[in-house]
Amino acid sequence: MGKSHIKKDFLPFRSGNFLAKVISIINQKGGVGKTTTAVSLAAAVGAKGYKVLLADIDPQGNSTSGFGINKRKIGFSSYDVLVKDINANDAVVKTEFKNVDIMPAYLNLAGAEVELIELDKRESRLKMAVAQLYDKYDYIFFDCPPSLGLITINALTASDTFLVPVQCEFYALEGLAQLMATVRQVKRLYNPHIELEGVLQTMYDGRLNLTQQVVTEIKKFFPNKVYKTTIPRNVRLSEAPSFGEPIIYYDKNSKGAVAYMDFAEEFLSKQKR
Repeated sequence: MGKSHIKKDFLPFRSGNFLAKVISIINQKGGVGKTTTAVSLAAAVGAKGYKVLLADIDPQGNSTSGFGINKRKIGFSSYDVLVKDINANDAVVKTEFKNVDIMPAYLNLAGAEVELIELDKRESRLKMAVAQLYDKYDYIFFDCPPSLGLITINALTASDTFLVPVQCEFYALEGLAQLMATVRQVKRLYNPHIELEGVLQTMYDGRLNLTQQVVTEIKKFFPNKVYKTTIPRNVRLSEAPSFGEPIIYYDKNSKGAVAYMDFAEEFLSKQKR
């Protein structure tokens, strides 16, 4: 059944009555904390009692390694689901972390952009694949590639909403107009129901005048959609991936962990009642 035909009721307290909300975490500009946000939000929402799937569809595969998954030992990956019609259930791997499963990415995903061009229903293959998983999770997050190609279009076509991490630096808004134009195209052609979930400010340093100026610009660009929670620059956040642990497990008392737990709380509080 197509997802647009499924009625969903997103209650923050409904864990155990699964019908997943699907969210793309997206920004085609690299280095904005996209994967850190995908890993940290998935882990934090899982820790709060919700069943979560993080689908790594970024060829770099950093969400996969961020949950301690050895890419050399995985069976099927998101590439196989997107391109080879492998059942999505067969590509899901349980992580060591509470309530979080992952659909890992492998290097072969880098070639999927070219291979998808030749395939039928090339924009909606991910949507058809993950439909088999709706009844197993509360939330499905996509860690999108830092580009606006066919993989990202597949994610947006399959999603209820999209979440945009934006770094609080000089070129923060660079490329966001193009991102929003892509979303409008997807909304018109493939997924009329997709909406903006929210905008998360990352690499925040409230001591800098530049940060305050950028925050003002971000709020102008996305009125009423910017989360109150901000994610600070934090050494522990940058260390956690090399240990294969989300920040809330690597150092739960660090500023980064506290910020992402606060963000998860705010994220959940905004789900429709």
